[in-house]
Order: sequence, then structure tokens, then C-alpha cells
Amino acid sequence: MDNFQIETAQNVSIQQNAAGIGERILAYLIDLLIIIAYFIIATFMIGALSLDHGDQWAFWLILGLPPFLYFILWETFWDGKTPGKATMKIKVTRMDGARPAFSNYLVRWLLRLLDITLAFGGVAVVSILLNGKGQRLGDMAAGTTVISERQRVRFNQTILVDIPEDYVAMYPQVTVFSDAEMRKIKTIYTEARRDADHNIILELSKKVSTLMDVTPQEKPLQFVDRVIADYNYYTQKL
Repeated sequence: MDNFQIETAQNVSIQQNAAGIGERILAYLIDLLIIIAYFIIATFMIGALSLDHGDQWAFWLILGLPPFLYFILWETFWDGKTPGKATMKIKVTRMDGARPAFSNYLVRWLLRLLDITLAFGGVAVVSILLNGKGQRLGDMAAGTTVISERQRVRFNQTILVDIPEDYVAMYPQVTVFSDAEMRKIKTIYTEARRDADHNIILELSKKVSTLMDVTPQEKPLQFVDRVIADYNYYTQKL
């Protein structure tokens, strides 16, 4: 499995785990079995209706649309997944880690014929193996890749923390800090908490409150924790 690092618009470094070629092949085979099963059922249904050739052609035209649009419909409406991908715990995502737009799904779907059909999928396999970021030709054109969700992405030295939906911020002055400065504050704070170094937390609290020009309403530990959460609230939630 290839790993690669991306930088989001919020200056967050994310380690992505590209889906393995075996996972992608198995996912495709599962989807292919579903499509084949659909055609078998459709064949029995049309046969049971005893239609003439003209009516059969019309029915096949209508019934052929779901398998024809199978991949683009599933990926668009199921967050980059098909039943096969969901089974293998992989999904389509943009190279910047964001959810793809319909245009991204459309481009990779249009190039599926070239990737999958030619040389019985050999073009896709070769491009994925050589690319290093889990991209077939359609992914390269669409700016997408397929990642594994088995190993969740890791956020290294980020400003991100979980904030409840009903969270109420106290210090709008936190916006004086940049993302890089807040990451540094969080790193110092996290390491000091881990080492139970209360002196560092005290000095950090003083420095932060001075830069923000506020008088803390909490103890140093709770104040720095609140500052980090407030920064996330004002920069991520609004």
C-alpha cells in the first residue's frame, strides 16, 4: 500500500493510504458480480413478459441504464464508494483530501473505458503501480485517487480538535494567531500535559493571554485548552 502526504487548504498535513491494487481489483470484481446478477434477473423478467423483439429492445434500453451508470451513480451519491469499494473499505477522494465534485467523478468515469476495458484492465493496473498515489489514468485526469479506510488518515501536528455542535466560544481574540502559530501552541501544550510539566503550561498560558490581550477566566491548563478549541471554532465552524 502506497502512502503519500497532502497539504489541505487549512495547512493541515494528512497522511493518505492509497488503496492497494489487490483491494481495487477485488472491489471491481464484487461490483462486476452485482452487475452480472442484475442482468440475469433482468433477462428472466423480460423473458417472463413474452414481449416481441421491438418491445424487448425498448426494455433492454431502459434496463441497461443502471449498469451503464453504475459506477458514477454509486460514487456520486455514496461518498466515493460502490458496494464493492464499501466491502473492501476503500473510497474515491480528491488529491487534497476533500470530497470530489460530480465533475471529478464524471471525468474518471468517462475514462473508465480506456483504463478498464483496454488490455483487460492492464492499463489501469500499470498506471496505478507506476504512479505511486493509487491513480489510474482517469484519476490523474480527475485529480482523484482511491484510498483505504482500513488505516485511518493520521493528522500530524494539527490544530484540529473535536468541538460539540453546541460549543460556545469565549475568546474571539484567538484569531490573532495563524494556523502555524496555533499548531505550535497545541504541540507545546500537548507535550507539557503528557509530561505533567505545569510550569511550561503556566508560561504558555501567560504568553498566549498576553498576545491575545485578555485576562484568562480559567486556570492555565483549562485556558490553553479553551484557546485551542476556540480557534477551531472560529476558523473551522464559521
